[in-house]
This record gives sequence, C-alpha cells and structure tokens, in this order.
Amino acid sequence: MSTFKTWFQNARPISLPQSMLPAITAVALSYGNEEFSWIAALTALVGVMFLHLGMNLLDDYFDYRVGSAEARKEVVGEGFRGRMTKYPYLTSGEATVKQLTKAIACFLGIAAAMGVIIFAIRGWMILVWAVAALIIGASYSGGPLKLGFRGLGELVIFIMFGPLMMSGVYYSVTGIVDWKIWLLSTAVGLLVMNIVYSHSVLDAVPDKKMGKITMAHLMGGKNGQIALSAFANIAPYVIVAIGVSLGLLHWAYLAVLLVMPVSLWLVSSLRDFVNHKETSLEPKRWMGPMGDFNRFRQAGLDWFMLRWLTARNIVTMFCFIIIIVNFIVK
Repeated sequence: MSTFKTWFQNARPISLPQSMLPAITAVALSYGNEEFSWIAALTALVGVMFLHLGMNLLDDYFDYRVGSAEARKEVVGEGFRGRMTKYPYLTSGEATVKQLTKAIACFLGIAAAMGVIIFAIRGWMILVWAVAALIIGASYSGGPLKLGFRGLGELVIFIMFGPLMMSGVYYSVTGIVDWKIWLLSTAVGLLVMNIVYSHSVLDAVPDKKMGKITMAHLMGGKNGQIALSAFANIAPYVIVAIGVSLGLLHWAYLAVLLVMPVSLWLVSSLRDFVNHKETSLEPKRWMGPMGDFNRFRQAGLDWFMLRWLTARNIVTMFCFIIIIVNFIVK
C-alpha cells in the first residue's frame, strides 16, 4: 500500500481535475437517461483516473529518455526562468526506471480492467473509444509520432479530455451519444487544452532547449501565442451560447459566463508574462483554490503555479456550473 501511495503521488494527482471533472460532468449529463448504469458510471470514472495517472507516468518515462530535466537545469543555469520538477523521483535516485515501468503497467492495467467491465455492459462499440484513447494517449510522448514534441500535444489533450473521453464516458453510462454531449465536451475540451497550452507558454524556453516543440512555438511570436490563448479561453463560452441560440442547450447553461472574467484575466496575465511585464502574483479568492501557495512561492514557482492553477480552476468552475444547471433543468 505504501508503494502504491508513493507512485500515486509520483503520477501527479494535482492534475486529475483536468480529467476527472470532465468525466464527472459527462456522468452528470447522462443521469436520468433510461439506460443509465451506476456500475458503468463508477467503473468509467475509476478507469479515467488510472488512465490519466498511467499516462502521466508514461510521459515521465519518455521525458526521462530525452533528458528533459537535465535540459531544464541547463536553461536555469543560463539565467532563464524555468521549472525543474520533471520526474524528481528518478533524478533523486528514489526510484528506478524499472520500477517506473512497473508502476505504468499497474496503473494502465487497472484502467484496462475497468474497460473490460464496461465492455461486458455495453458491448464492442466501447472498443472504439478505448483503442482511440490508447493510440492517441501513447502518441503524446512516445512512439514514432511523439506529438507532444511536435507541437500537437495540446491538440491531443483537447481530443483526449474533451470530445473523446466525455463522449466515451457518456456512452459507457447510457449506450448513446447526442448533440448535448458533443457541444459541451468540445467546450470543456478547449478549457482542458488551455491548461496545457498555458503551461507550454510559461515553459516555452526550457521546452525548446530540450527539443520539445509545443503549440506555443508553432504560434510563432508573442502575438500569436496570446491569440491562441484568447481563443482557447473565449471559444468555450461562445460554443455554449451558440448551443443555446440553436435550442440544443437550455438557456440556463449561459451561467458558465460567470467564469469568463477569470478566463480573461488568465489571457491578460499570460500576455504580461510573454512581454516580461511585472504583475501581481498574489492569488485572489475568485481564482479558485491554490493549495499551499506559500510553498510554491518559497520554491520560486509562484509565477508558474498561479497561472497554471487558475487555468485548472477555470475547468473546475465551468464543469461545476454545467453539473448544477443540468440537475436543475432536467
């Protein structure tokens, strides 16, 4: 149990909201359907969690192979600001690569076991989502594609944690998909992608140093980077508004607009960052929970964590509103 808890922490559970909130939202949207299955719902949630954690560890494995942590240290040594928190359990000697591969197999094995249960409930169609998730997820950092190193990692995240995962969970629970889940999963997927994209803007220098090309690099200069940030932060609200105007979503879903000021702040803060403009790094209540922010400040990571956690909290707030509205208007 101690070993399991250690690897659970190594797998960065702080990132779980970017998968679990969309998955829980999909379950909430499916609630009330005549084919709704609590067994399938709980199984799908467990499967999503361990798939995400396993993929995080797999990402560490591939990053270790290319020496990303060492490249980050070199960048900091040259006077650039960057994070050096990549796979610390390996660089410190607390764990070996062999132990890491076993942990990956364990977590992905649990996810696969959950998939088998859902297969027994829903039949072969669920294999479409399972195979797609495995191929796309593994291609993020590994295999011949290595999409995360070619500027397409953010697109992978959008697909994985938005339309693919949410529609897959919805189908697992109900046996169907509809326009409502496609619209809302696209909006949520963009906000989840925004977490990773904001990360890539903040880490653009060390990523490039280690040979990892992200979407921030593909966007070219500062204006292009902020333009995509603005799109990822604003488009989700536009999608919901379009869904309401077309009668596909209840007007009450417009309540997500309450989160829009936080998204606009994030765009402004990233613009200040890329232009090397000093800005307040003091978290505000309206930004959402920040954990032990003093610890981040003492570690010199306040500049990164304030923006990253805000991006994560936007997803949380957006999804919570969808869940609440869904139960009110059902």
